Amino acid sequence: MPKGQFLKNFRLSNVFILLIIVFISCALLICINFFTIKILSANRAYVNGESHYSKGQKDASRHLITYLYTKEPDQWKLYTEELKVPQGDGIARKTLLAVGDNQVARQGFITGRNHKDDIDDIVWLFVNFKNISFLAKAIHEWEEGDNLIDELFVIGTQINAKIKYNVLTTTDQQEFLSQISNISDKLTINERNFSNTLGEGTRKIKSLLIIANIIFILIIILSVCSYYSIMVKRLLASKKEIEIKNEDLIVVNRELDRFVYSASHDLRSPITSLKGLIEITQLEDDIDQIKDYLRLMYQSLAKQDQFLNDIIDYSKNKRKQVIIEPVNLSELFDEAISQLMHIENANKITFTQELLVDQIQSDGFRLKIIISNLISNAIKYADTSKEEMFITIKTYAADDYKIEITDNGIGISDEFKDSIFEMYFGTNKNKGSGLGLYIVKEAVENIKGNISVCSESTIGSKFTVTIPKPHGI
Repeated sequence: MPKGQFLKNFRLSNVFILLIIVFISCALLICINFFTIKILSANRAYVNGESHYSKGQKDASRHLITYLYTKEPDQWKLYTEELKVPQGDGIARKTLLAVGDNQVARQGFITGRNHKDDIDDIVWLFVNFKNISFLAKAIHEWEEGDNLIDELFVIGTQINAKIKYNVLTTTDQQEFLSQISNISDKLTINERNFSNTLGEGTRKIKSLLIIANIIFILIIILSVCSYYSIMVKRLLASKKEIEIKNEDLIVVNRELDRFVYSASHDLRSPITSLKGLIEITQLEDDIDQIKDYLRLMYQSLAKQDQFLNDIIDYSKNKRKQVIIEPVNLSELFDEAISQLMHIENANKITFTQELLVDQIQSDGFRLKIIISNLISNAIKYADTSKEEMFITIKTYAADDYKIEITDNGIGISDEFKDSIFEMYFGTNKNKGSGLGLYIVKEAVENIKGNISVCSESTIGSKFTVTIPKPHGI
């Protein structure tokens, strides 16, 4: 996968993960707040129920004491009615512990004067949190209170029996009063402990839920900020990419204008020369002179053919995708040399190859363009005044692959060194189209390499091409 595509997919996956985190955090936040409200509502219902429990117990004790001394049947009736309040809660507790949620437990809470709209929350909290420390402790206090209510019921039954059979004495009254008071005191402690335990548990839950809310809100905020940061970076990167593309487009348009202008001139020039030579030849009778004209015609056509080949290479280099494959350098050098032997003075040049590296991984098409153009230039700009003309080709590997093509040609003047890779630049237009080194530089850049030149006028030139090794080699 190309690096750009990988980074794009990586950014998209990061955005997707952030959106999932925000969605999950929001969902959990909603759930937490829902259960927070439900738990706090249930605790409020329990506290409210405890107040009815306590009031019912105290009113029952008061009516029983009054009945103990007045023996009025209405007081007994009131006593039994008020005692049903804590008894109903006790039935609900025992049922929930034994069999869970059912109609008997719910009816017990209704008898305990709990509001019908609170029953669901009361039952839900009991069933789901009965083993949690704070509620387990409250249920234990509740159980002890129910045991004391049972004792109060037994005492009430005993008092009622003695009054019915008219055997209640003053001593009995004092004993019963003492027992009722003792039970009431114990119940008050139990009821207070029950309320305190629930209050403490509620405060702990509240603190934990506040912390959880803060954590999830921070997660959401950080995720949204990260998402915003990524989107801003993507927008800035997109803007920068557009600016770079615009700059590239301006450069391409400028090169295209120059290319069209120069190409039209270079295409017409050989045709014009050829037409002129043909017209002269038609008027000439000297065979030797005609041969000279034919030689000039051939050179003109060869120049145009080379120019057309350069245009084709330029187009392919721009459009063809880079393909990394095994490349045999010796084959490319031999092929290039054999195809360039038609150039003037090529057969007078000594070619030497020192290939320390032959098989490499790179783009074969672009390497062919690079090698062919560099050797062609070295042949065209050979120094015919020297007794021995040579071109040395060397390859080796350091951190990257290196190709060196050295000649003892006419060299490059210092004033031209910075311009030799520009489109249509040439120190001698008769030697070439001015596209060769420009295409070489484009091809080298396409394979992520670089090219450098070391040259001295009248001494010669050395071009060094650096080709990066593919990852893992």
